[in-house]
Amino acid sequence: MTATDSIFDASDPFQLTRDWMADAERTEPNDPNAIALSTVDADGMPNVRIVLLKEIADDAFVFYTNYGSQKGVELGHSGKAAFVLHWKTTRRQVRVRGLVSRQDDARADAYFASRDLGSRLGAWASRQSHPLEDRETLEARIEQARERFGEDPPRPPHWGGFRIRPIEFEFWADGKHRLHDREKWVKPEHLVRWTAQRLFP
Repeated sequence: MTATDSIFDASDPFQLTRDWMADAERTEPNDPNAIALSTVDADGMPNVRIVLLKEIADDAFVFYTNYGSQKGVELGHSGKAAFVLHWKTTRRQVRVRGLVSRQDDARADAYFASRDLGSRLGAWASRQSHPLEDRETLEARIEQARERFGEDPPRPPHWGGFRIRPIEFEFWADGKHRLHDREKWVKPEHLVRWTAQRLFP
């Protein structure tokens, strides 16, 4: 089966993901761009958490975080990740596995500048994933960042974007009696196009 034979009438997995997300944006009550991101630590133990996808590029999925957080450290160590988008209202999901690299500085700077002031100050104040003695300590660090940077804090050197470049997609659409529609997309190194294969539910 080639990509043009897709059971979802699609020729590009990135565009199919965009189309499904656009459908979900009309019906999901909150965060249709939320992904469950999976990483592994140095011992191979998995971790999963929800993060917000900020861009579907032509070749990668982009999100932003603190590089010193647990996920940032694990992504830097392994260079690999997986995630799933799941939309209850449309009864669809997209799974992706891929290779990870950092977003370039210019794009990370532009995205950081688009965030609200509180979030930008919070990026300076939070030592994400590290122990915190109490809420007052965090609030004090935010005020310190405000005093230091005023109304226009720059992007911290420890904060930026990650790009997940897929090596595999799987699209799933709910069906009656659990007879779902599932389709796996891969692009072997010797091919220039993605190929799609229907899977048993």
